[in-house]
Amino acid sequence: MTTNPKEIQREGKGTAKLFDERSLAADYATLQPLLKQGLRVLDVGCGTGAISKDIARLIGPTGKVIGIDNTEYFIESGRKTYADTENLELHHADLYTYEPEEKFDLIVSARTFQWLSDPQRAVNKLKSLLQPGGTLSILDYNHEVLEWQPEPPVSMRKFYATFLRWRSDAGMDNRMADSLQELFKQAGLQDIEVLDANEVYKKGDANFEHKAGIWSSVAQMDQIVNEGYISNDDRLKAIEDYNNWISTHAQQMVMKLKEVRGTNN
Repeated sequence: MTTNPKEIQREGKGTAKLFDERSLAADYATLQPLLKQGLRVLDVGCGTGAISKDIARLIGPTGKVIGIDNTEYFIESGRKTYADTENLELHHADLYTYEPEEKFDLIVSARTFQWLSDPQRAVNKLKSLLQPGGTLSILDYNHEVLEWQPEPPVSMRKFYATFLRWRSDAGMDNRMADSLQELFKQAGLQDIEVLDANEVYKKGDANFEHKAGIWSSVAQMDQIVNEGYISNDDRLKAIEDYNNWISTHAQQMVMKLKEVRGTNN
């Protein structure tokens, strides 16, 4: 079984454009009150650096953001796209082996821990990179409580259940949003806060079909078929039925998302 499913889900150069659509305001809004002039910030799993760039602009020229990601193409793309953001550095690196020269005032990570098979080790590692009094903020999903209104076709519900089982078998936590608080406690972080940050997409919103269609994109993965979790016919039927449901019956999708933060006292 592949040890890094994140690479599979994100492979392909066209995916970089999807990451460039992200912004701090739309995709990590709860973080904004923590951002102050002059902070030194690490963004873990930064993709192309779209959110990192927004953080850099808010902390000003006296601050600095370093973004790391284990997909080299995204880093290369982000370096070109955000070259004019002078207080932003993007590096191809693995968080477990990353050894910066300085500690950070704030470490952030959005939608990355859901792909890790050893999240406790990752939290411990990030805590070690914080300044005394520094803050760790992680934003992630609980995939087990995804809400659709009305229910999507049986074929997609079957695929989604299979997808969660595949993730679980690969060592990933489908309930990461609700596991983070305990991971923080075990790492010895203090003043832990949990903030709801649910993504709510409603029919009529400009981006509804695009956002709800994420599960059609996920179903494009053929690894689940190759590993025997679902037949290719069932996978293709899920995509077809789900796309039709989005255009005809879908009213709302809610992805359950939480930000958990704690301090290194």
